[in-house]
Amino acid sequence: MGPVLGSPISLYIIWYGHWDPRHSATIRDFLHSLSSPAPFPSVADWWRSVRLYTDQTGSNVTASVTLAGEFYDSGYSHGGYLTRLAVQSVIADAVDLLPRGLPGSDLLRRSSPGFLQDGADGMISVIAHELAEVSSNPLVNAWYAGDDPAAPDEIADLCVGVYGSGGGGGYVGKVYKDSWGNGFNVNGVRGRKFLVQWVWNLVKRRCFGPNAMD
Repeated sequence: MGPVLGSPISLYIIWYGHWDPRHSATIRDFLHSLSSPAPFPSVADWWRSVRLYTDQTGSNVTASVTLAGEFYDSGYSHGGYLTRLAVQSVIADAVDLLPRGLPGSDLLRRSSPGFLQDGADGMISVIAHELAEVSSNPLVNAWYAGDDPAAPDEIADLCVGVYGSGGGGGYVGKVYKDSWGNGFNVNGVRGRKFLVQWVWNLVKRRCFGPNAMD
């Protein structure tokens, strides 16, 4: 059994390209919601399923997730289309700007010029998916299903497309509706509402989220 991210997680966002401030604010508020109180069911309640995972010493995934810094690359320094190598270069450039003496910090790279800005809300679930997996399986030797660690089914992969009770087979499950008719399943800071994919709950041994009705 390999390690999990048990120490406080510091996230750094790279805003690559031109971002509408409203959409970047939505993403910031989601990240702040991971460790901040909000009405039940909340983003922090959702994170509790991720926190159930432990390393070989019994240490759980941390409850502390903070947004520690942001980097802006509005000039598309590596062009309008990012290859895998270009993404690595963008990240490396940002890491070079980090203050020294920040061990254990995680870099969250978000945005590319090909991303439709109006899809910022939909992007939240992708961020949540990846955060859950990198926290519970950072070195690809901790929590995953299947026999091939090179192609693991991690705790969010097992629940792709499931957002509420009864979900599966193309049906997202039972979720709430806001006054505009938009679906959501968790609450965040500043009155935000998010639709976040469920993850595999280690105790319940099934896909689960705080909005579960069973």
